[in-house]
Amino acid sequence: MYAYIDGKLAFKCPTYVVIEAGGVGYHVNISLNTYSQITDTERCKLYIWMHVKEDAHTLYGFASESEKRLFLHLISVSGIGAGTGRMILSSITPDEIQAAIVKGDVALIQKIKGIGPKSAQRIILELQDKLKKDGPDTLVAVHQYTTAKEEALSALVMLGFAKAAAEKALDAIIRKEGAALTVEQLVKMALKAM
Repeated sequence: MYAYIDGKLAFKCPTYVVIEAGGVGYHVNISLNTYSQITDTERCKLYIWMHVKEDAHTLYGFASESEKRLFLHLISVSGIGAGTGRMILSSITPDEIQAAIVKGDVALIQKIKGIGPKSAQRIILELQDKLKKDGPDTLVAVHQYTTAKEEALSALVMLGFAKAAAEKALDAIIRKEGAALTVEQLVKMALKAM
């Protein structure tokens, strides 16, 4: 699986780019949001998701890791494929998408081409709790961790634990053991405590 492709921007149009890396030209499908963020410089770095089907391997690229995470959330919804996910990201900004899902704004999501009332309701139903649980800006803003506790908390949330419960367990461990623990030690202790 690819994490990202960094190379020479050989071709750019609103729906895809060709990035030359290591002597290979990669055809990468992009959203209009990513297109607007790519500058006309020589080099380009896109975060990649590869869609493998029986008859094709298709690359989708994103200007930021947060846009990629939002895309992956969207395509996890029943009935939303990669093409529709890209259409959603091309229609409104990731900030607007996340806010619409959290607020339950069916009307805004329904305005996107290819999304009917049932699909809009399904997107909200399946993603609203996930986005609320993680906090308002988890997908849009890429966090820079300043403490071992913050990084350990993020790891526990990614493992599926509720943020409040994980934070409570970490606070108890830090009170008992002190703040000099590494991220790995905090996560291991929290897993035993939860």
